[in-house]
Amino acid sequence: MKNTLLIITLFSLLANHSALVCAEALAEANTQAKRPNFIVILADDLGYGDIGSYGSTLIKTPNIDKLAAQGIQLNSFYASANVCTASRGGLLTGRYPIRLNLVADVARPTNDIGLASEELTIAEALGKEGYSTALVGKWHLGEEAHRNPTLHGFDEFFGLLHSNDMAPVELYEGSKMIEYPVDQSQLTKRYTARAQQFIADNKDQPFFLYLSHAFPHVPLFVSPEFSGRSEAGLYGDVVEELDWSTGEIMKTLLELGLDDNTLVIFTSDNGPWWEGSAGQYRDRKGSSWEGGLRVPFIARWPAQIPAGIVSSEPAMNIDLLPTFVSAANVQLAKTIELDGKDILPMLKNTEASPHEVLYLFDKDRIAGVRKGQWKLVIESKYQILVTRFDHPSSYYGPVGLLFNLEKDPSETYSYARENPAVVKALRGYLEQGQIALAAKRLPGMWNLQKSP
Repeated sequence: MKNTLLIITLFSLLANHSALVCAEALAEANTQAKRPNFIVILADDLGYGDIGSYGSTLIKTPNIDKLAAQGIQLNSFYASANVCTASRGGLLTGRYPIRLNLVADVARPTNDIGLASEELTIAEALGKEGYSTALVGKWHLGEEAHRNPTLHGFDEFFGLLHSNDMAPVELYEGSKMIEYPVDQSQLTKRYTARAQQFIADNKDQPFFLYLSHAFPHVPLFVSPEFSGRSEAGLYGDVVEELDWSTGEIMKTLLELGLDDNTLVIFTSDNGPWWEGSAGQYRDRKGSSWEGGLRVPFIARWPAQIPAGIVSSEPAMNIDLLPTFVSAANVQLAKTIELDGKDILPMLKNTEASPHEVLYLFDKDRIAGVRKGQWKLVIESKYQILVTRFDHPSSYYGPVGLLFNLEKDPSETYSYARENPAVVKALRGYLEQGQIALAAKRLPGMWNLQKSP
């Protein structure tokens, strides 16, 4: 009898333990299932004015425009750098590129520039919490084997290590080169198909997909189906194929029932290069004027973001990492120093920008400071002998140029004389940023503390 009772008790304990284990497993599965998926679609050198919802008339982008209509469009969104490598580093790490030592040049097959192993990427932060991660497309954060995307948190990598104008243009699968030469006219289609496959393979678990297109960086290539379609020449054809690709990604999400709980971001790594439109903004890629750094940004997440919202609050691509980890309820180590901010409240509730100021860089120097409607510019590539507006020999010295971007988005007229208090405040932020970020200060640079 005692043995029978003992056996019954043991079975009861085992049953309760099994039920507990099953309940915990189910709870964990439910938690994982509720976590949002993240997709970042990054165009290369796409201009602010190359998309219909941002004013393009010659290039048709119905799928990207639909994305904006169903989510939020930010009209004051910045890349963290005016060239590819630094901007991508900022996007993936949430840190100004100067902290990453990515400002001397872009990564090339002939140099040693790349993302350091100790830097935390979006893929690593999410991957540690059970997310599947993939980079489909351009990496451009280091050529060496120890800098391969698969060593920076990506479970999968299918794409190019660098820009499509750098020889050799080779296609990689993980750390293995699988194709050379590459038919670039098929890259957009191949990237799209691979991205769709990754989504389908991971439909039952949370994922992060970084779809980093090769175009419209030059040289331009387009598949035969899209050749001659646009009213903006080859460049327009290329952008319209990127729009098609975006539509295919959205169709896949809808078909797999993932549409509602996936945060989709569409943006560009910097302003347009030889072709393309910066819209009403001044200059283009490689400059620190608005046209080099201000880029389109659209976010769609039906479960959380209201449709049809347009905001002019300033934000930057360094905000993606803190925003994603917040949305996924991921806790980062307190020792990680981020420059980006969680912009979920901005996206979901149209709240004000969480940034006190944004620093706009040209390589290792802060060239501009953005706060609210104001932008202080102290450097430009327009002048040959005197490159700084705060240089003693400059006509504008020692304060720089102050633009009201709400009134004058094209940075046409300086309001420094009329707003000395604003200038002084922004110069104070500039000084703080130079110290905190170890930004280079050129000889003769105006010093706030020594000002009259």
